[in-house]
Amino acid sequence: MEEIKNIAIIYGGSSAEREVSIESGEGIYNGLSKMGVNSTLIEYADFEKISLGNFDLVFIALHGHEGESGELQKVLSERNIKYTGSSLKGCSQTWNKRICKEILLENNIGTPKWISVSNLEIDLKSLSAEELYQKIKSEMGEEIFMKPSEDGSSIDIFKIKSKRSFMNAINDCINLNREFIFEEAISGKEITVGIIDNKCLPPVEIQTNNIFYNYEAKYLSNETSLIEADLSEEKKEEIQQMALNAFHACGCKSWARVDFLQDNNGNFFVIEINTAPGMTSHSLVPKAGSFLGLSYEEVLKNIINASL
Repeated sequence: MEEIKNIAIIYGGSSAEREVSIESGEGIYNGLSKMGVNSTLIEYADFEKISLGNFDLVFIALHGHEGESGELQKVLSERNIKYTGSSLKGCSQTWNKRICKEILLENNIGTPKWISVSNLEIDLKSLSAEELYQKIKSEMGEEIFMKPSEDGSSIDIFKIKSKRSFMNAINDCINLNREFIFEEAISGKEITVGIIDNKCLPPVEIQTNNIFYNYEAKYLSNETSLIEADLSEEKKEEIQQMALNAFHACGCKSWARVDFLQDNNGNFFVIEINTAPGMTSHSLVPKAGSFLGLSYEEVLKNIINASL
């Protein structure tokens, strides 16, 4: 990255992940400063007002729709500005969980079975909540996850075990007026694999006392542990190959994070792919890098090199 002298860090935005994005952006800024690289933090709200022509690279630390759907990547590509992470294609095909799962299925990559509802609010006007629950339960079984097709940081994700928990999920949901998927709940370990420049970092197991790795577990709880996954060499190779297969099938490049569930029989299932993972000091990709002895700054350097 010797030719990279000046980097713009786009962060902030208006999504539910704004605070995480700000922390990621500040972490990247501090890391680049330690590396002797000039950088400038740019709030997404000011993005259109600022000329990026003087920057050698844009580091996208923007989470949510504004940074992960592909719209920002499309604008940057049209301006011939280099940026970190996947292009419009890779972002758009992973930001929508239904589309991502359809691609995984087409490529024989394991993912939990699911059904989608194009607009949950509208469906609840034609069916009662109980009728919808019984319909979903008949297709998916007793335990399911309810997830918006497009969102991050586990916003509006609920684990449903009964009619009552379904009703509670409907009542507690921030925004029903969008597409949702109802996904088979798989009991087992939560594991994630970071990828930088077509190379996998060590798998990280997420251990939490929460029902699942939700927003609280990710960003608020002091009881969430990130440890190097205890896998045999064979299983480690299997999950890393699955991660690469999913990464390539969805058109990703540069870097990303692939999230998995491992069931009690040892089978792996891809649940989603993140094209702009968090880069806070306690985020999963820097943590995975630390298992290889890489500092935060070395992980940053590798991401930048992978993006050139």
